Amino acid sequence: MENKSHALAAGAFVLVLLALLVALALWLTRDTQSQRIYELSSAQAVTGLQPQATVRFKGVNVGKVSAIGFDPLQPGNVLIRIAVDDKAPITQSTFATLGFQGVTGLAFIQLDDSGSSKVALRADVQPPARIPMRPGLLAELSERGLRILGQLDETTQRVNKLLGDDNQKTVIGAIDNIGQAARGLQQFSDRTGQLLDPLVKDTTATLKIMQATSVRVGDSADEARASARAFRTVTERMNRPGGTLDQLSQGAGTLAASAQTLNTLTLPHLNHALGDTARMTRQVGRAAANVSDNPQSLLLGNGPVAPGPGEPGFAATPGQP
Repeated sequence: MENKSHALAAGAFVLVLLALLVALALWLTRDTQSQRIYELSSAQAVTGLQPQATVRFKGVNVGKVSAIGFDPLQPGNVLIRIAVDDKAPITQSTFATLGFQGVTGLAFIQLDDSGSSKVALRADVQPPARIPMRPGLLAELSERGLRILGQLDETTQRVNKLLGDDNQKTVIGAIDNIGQAARGLQQFSDRTGQLLDPLVKDTTATLKIMQATSVRVGDSADEARASARAFRTVTERMNRPGGTLDQLSQGAGTLAASAQTLNTLTLPHLNHALGDTARMTRQVGRAAANVSDNPQSLLLGNGPVAPGPGEPGFAATPGQP
């Protein structure tokens, strides 16, 4: 009986110890942070993603994957429920992709934001709000690889068709034709060279003549430039202050001043002298006429003047009272 009591006590102690360890583990692993629940619906496979997988926002751990199942609203899609820290900046432009950790093959949820919206995505709705899921890097590489393989397969089929028996004969005939054309082109080139040699010589001689002509034209141009410089020098001398044109202008001014002086001073005096000379000439003419009519007036004088009409002693017939 005593051995049984010791065994029962030891078993009870072990059970209590296990319970304490489980309670301690639950207490240590409890999540005291306020979290928001969101859902992701993926049309691609989520190989490597496990519950409790990490959720990262731009590389920062912000939560965990709480459940993985199938989407009842979109058959064929995988429904992923995540619990995200309340402080994570989840907005209406946030999207999710599937990332992988190195070479382990373990997947995680990578959240990112395009920045097109600043409105926070609500988490107080039922069912939880959904964050759009975009193809990850491996999915894009796989899809592009499939397209490349399809294009490579199509190219291979076209090459096989091109290298078929019939096409091979055609290609060989085309190569032969190209060889014949090349030989004909070589012959044409040789003949063209024979024809071009005299032409090249004539062209060389013509170029030499043109070069000599250009030298002569250059000399003529130098002479023309020298004449132009001399003409410009003469023109500058004529136009400079005190030059020929300036002296001609001064002489013209002096001549104009002399003409004005002659017109204002000399010509009036000359006109007055001519008038006096004309009066004197008329007086001399009258005196000569009186001497011609009455020559004795030179000795006896002019005598009394005969009375005129209405004066005493006037007579119509001269010599009668």
